Amino acid sequence: MDLEQLRALAAVVDQETFEAAADELRITPSAVSQRIKALERSVGSVLVRRLKPVVPTPAGERLLRSARQLLLLADEALLALRSDRTHDAGRAGSAGTGTELLRVPIVANADSIATWLPPAIREVALGGRIAVELLRDDEHATADLLRSGDAVGAVTADPRPVQGCSVRPLGTMVYRAKASAEFAARWFPGGATPEALGAAPVMQYDRKDSHQLALLARVAPEATPPQHFIPDSVQYVEAVHAGLGWGMVPDQQDPDGSLVELDPAWREDLRLYWQSWTLDSPGLAEVGDAVVRAAAVLRQR
Repeated sequence: MDLEQLRALAAVVDQETFEAAADELRITPSAVSQRIKALERSVGSVLVRRLKPVVPTPAGERLLRSARQLLLLADEALLALRSDRTHDAGRAGSAGTGTELLRVPIVANADSIATWLPPAIREVALGGRIAVELLRDDEHATADLLRSGDAVGAVTADPRPVQGCSVRPLGTMVYRAKASAEFAARWFPGGATPEALGAAPVMQYDRKDSHQLALLARVAPEATPPQHFIPDSVQYVEAVHAGLGWGMVPDQQDPDGSLVELDPAWREDLRLYWQSWTLDSPGLAEVGDAVVRAAAVLRQR
């Protein structure tokens, strides 16, 4: 194995075709294929299924996470050396660009991305050293991207550390069952009773969204209301404001309290954590520290 073979494996899986991987690596598709074949010979296993899209085999998935860790450390070391050379050239009066950035893929849930996380992304991006790739998934599934190697850090609801990762608490997002005043007056004139909840439309983010259904299972287990699915955090809350349905809304997305709370007892506290690979990587540490600082706006108890 060498780094260029590992880089070809990561590029093929990320870009999903040999042609797109070749464009990213600035080599020919044939060269990409040769590197993958050489890597497969060296480990004695088929690493990718040559389909469209390309998908890793179980052996490829196991190797990919280690490959990404090695590539992150190698890229960081190389960029540091180039920065030193550029600095030395600058002192000598030569022109130097030093425009390459370290790619750091992280994953977070949609509500975090829409509310408290952007200041962290801005801080890291404006620091001039790191190119953040922000992925999105449900808070109960984000840790899976650490296991697969698709992300090096994750905002997650899982406090149990993924193997090879460290965990830092971030704080709590508070969700409340809310609706527009007009919606509440129409559907809940006598309060949000189990009977009314069975008929009133409910807003869902996507099929992984468990906030509303978990509440219904607790307070109205027989309810089977119509559901609207809007997989965008901002548009989801806009739909609640527009009266399409009721939903669990984070406090950060209703700061002025313009929505009606259906029942103060129907509150869900979502505890969030930052999990990241345990690597001696200044770039990854910079991202993690920025995320923790941004999370200070969350409820800390």
